[in-house]
Amino acid sequence: MNDFEKSLLKFFSANQLKRIQNIKVAIAGAGGLGSNCAFNLVRCGFKKFTICDFDNVELSNLNRQFYFRDQTGRPKVEALKENLLKINPGLEISALKVVVTPENIKSLFSDCDAIVEAFDKVAVKKMMAEIYIKSDKFFVLASGLAGWGDSDEIKIRKISKTFYIVGDMKSEVSKELPPCSPKVNIAAAKEADIILEWALNYDKKRKIKS
Repeated sequence: MNDFEKSLLKFFSANQLKRIQNIKVAIAGAGGLGSNCAFNLVRCGFKKFTICDFDNVELSNLNRQFYFRDQTGRPKVEALKENLLKINPGLEISALKVVVTPENIKSLFSDCDAIVEAFDKVAVKKMMAEIYIKSDKFFVLASGLAGWGDSDEIKIRKISKTFYIVGDMKSEVSKELPPCSPKVNIAAAKEADIILEWALNYDKKRKIKS
């Protein structure tokens, strides 16, 4: 246990931290939602991750994503791994520059306990929802977080004990409603908070909430 992890014992019991560190989280998409959700999870003590994204960092990403100017042009998964390790150098991260498809998704996340859906495209969200709606993996999906104002409309909806949706369910990204840091970060933080709450009550051996 490194110094950062020891410092978390000011906020969690040893048993709680053990529960958190025993969970492996998949970050499906390393953009605004995925990168910000990931740093929130790392700050809570999560240390095992699979991060998947096919894209590179661009200047236009910096208005809302957890990257820096000198990382432009680099694969997002590599840059995000680098940034997360600056918080906790003891992380175990599999950073995969890959397109997530119906053919590879199950193998990519087979050893993960929780999955964060953080893609932009509705078709990918739908595909992941259909695969994980009845899965024993904990799944959090985002829908509706564009623009500004009305941030209280970003709600958490429980579909089942292992499937949650975060968002306002209506504000699709467009020219009139661009993705901006405040609402994207609110949704990302809510995704992380749901996973944290679940992890603190999760018995990995029995696969049920205690």
